[in-house]
Amino acid sequence: MNDLDPGLQRWRLILGAAAENSLTLGSAGKGARQDAALDWLYGRDEELRGRGIRKGPGLGRPADRAADRDGGDGPSALTAVDWLDEIHQLFPRTTVERLERDAVERYGINEIVTDPDILERVEPSASLLRAVLRTKHLMNPHVLTLARRIVDTVVRDLLRRLQPEVQAAFHGTRSQRPSRFKQARDFDFRGTVKANLQHYQPEQRRILIEQPRFHSRTRRNLRQWQLILVVDQSGSMVGSVIHSAVTAACLWSLPGLKTHLIAFDTSVVDLTQDVTDPVELLMKVQLGGGTDIAKAVAYAEGLVDNPRRAIVAVISDFYEGGDPFRLVRSVRSLVDQGTVVLALAALDEEAHPAYDKALAQRLANEGAHVGAMTPGELAAFVAERLGQ
Repeated sequence: MNDLDPGLQRWRLILGAAAENSLTLGSAGKGARQDAALDWLYGRDEELRGRGIRKGPGLGRPADRAADRDGGDGPSALTAVDWLDEIHQLFPRTTVERLERDAVERYGINEIVTDPDILERVEPSASLLRAVLRTKHLMNPHVLTLARRIVDTVVRDLLRRLQPEVQAAFHGTRSQRPSRFKQARDFDFRGTVKANLQHYQPEQRRILIEQPRFHSRTRRNLRQWQLILVVDQSGSMVGSVIHSAVTAACLWSLPGLKTHLIAFDTSVVDLTQDVTDPVELLMKVQLGGGTDIAKAVAYAEGLVDNPRRAIVAVISDFYEGGDPFRLVRSVRSLVDQGTVVLALAALDEEAHPAYDKALAQRLANEGAHVGAMTPGELAAFVAERLGQ
């Protein structure tokens, strides 16, 4: 059977060589090319091969693949460039993004972000941005220039999506005074019902609205606050570094707020001067190395101008490689002087927390707010503080 219907073809791709006798893809059709492209990537996984499992985008069911694929040691002779061209022709965009992400993050095929031929044609995505930041130290100046396109495209997209959320958090609060400006978000339900009770129609059980009421908005009385973002730049925190840079850029120009961005591993780097250009900032970040949170928090403590108008937000997994006792003392000192300390396990749109709960609990015992916040939630928290 050479021309399989879409449902059977999907099962053939799921089952792989185990179904070759009953579900034949042929040797030159699209299905065969899809099968080869999937094998180029997932066929290199010894664990999956040993368990007889093929895991592809939207696939991932048991299959006996390894027994019939012993023609060589490893994947076929396709190059990464050839493979990238193939998947862009053969699969929908969402599947391509998953394949590219697995290639870089799961199998470490770094040529996808270090080969200039690939960088010129690859579709920028968040996973490729993370890969660029992890491997940019391997790139020569020409490749680095091409890689910057990925950084720029993804960061601009993040800014476009995050900026409205941050700005919404800083809008004025509603007052009880009526407004001449009629906007749906300021509709005063209770006031409208009260003003139109005389138009109630008992038979229809409805009120005719002749005089809709709206709240007015008052501008927050902003007094100067400091926000000091202290971001772990170890390899596992790359997502938090990206979103911290974008968040800082969104917050930078807001009235009443002075924003700092500090990155750390075993050393501390003040990136505040680059906050207005998150692309340039990310190209300067050096991921990896150890973790000395205590040193970074001590540095942040030295930046505080008015303790009762400062927020120190530490974004880390809190696996301290430095002195945990010094860290606890610094947090206690900040809290005692009136500074708000946030210990955040993640700072991305998914906010999946993964952190040392024991150390985080010790910081919470000293008065730090421990948890996970998306960039929008952090902005809302800061906005509330500014309105106080």
